[in-house]
Amino acid sequence: MRTWQVERRKRTRHLIELGGLVVKAGIVELTNDDRAVIYGALLWIVAKLQSDEGEHAGDLWAAKGRQAFDAEKA
Repeated sequence: MRTWQVERRKRTRHLIELGGLVVKAGIVELTNDDRAVIYGALLWIVAKLQSDEGEHAGDLWAAKGRQAFDAEKA
């Protein structure tokens, strides 16, 4: 297999996994699959992470995500 094919498959898998997180979090259902709402929310997250409160928000969100993953395993 060529290098570009391997890289393309890695990228595709990564994008599928990220999309799975959006579904797993319930965002698709809560927004009725409204892509503008989902995109706007993601842009809000980016702005929050780039703000003075970004580090704190990132820490809180990471802790909540780890907690959810751990609960899922149990």
